[in-house]
Amino acid sequence: MSNREFHKIWMEQCEAAQDIRVRYGSKAAFDYVVAEKLLMFAETAASRPEFARELPQFVARVRGLFTPEELKIHIARIEHERMVGEALTAEIGEEDDPFRETPEAAAERAQQFSTIRELLTAAQIGTS
Repeated sequence: MSNREFHKIWMEQCEAAQDIRVRYGSKAAFDYVVAEKLLMFAETAASRPEFARELPQFVARVRGLFTPEELKIHIARIEHERMVGEALTAEIGEEDDPFRETPEAAAERAQQFSTIRELLTAAQIGTS
């Protein structure tokens, strides 16, 4: 797959997010394009240079889909939901669950989300 095809994938995802926003609202659009697509793209970018090259443009496009206030609200909501989920999991004590995320994987996912949060809320990002 060429870089142009990678570019096309994230552009289509951003277009879909616009449609989702119209039909289902800002929360649904944010969850789709950021919590699902952008985080997966960033995870892949950590090991695939062709994705890493596209990441700044994807982030810039996502920033254009939401106001700065919407970004802050939805990021805070996702962080809160993650914290509640972690507390609930700890309370239930699912240590024997074979599908449970390892502490290392959870830490990596949290770090990736932190990086995406910083990119989405920074005063200015470069896309060259």
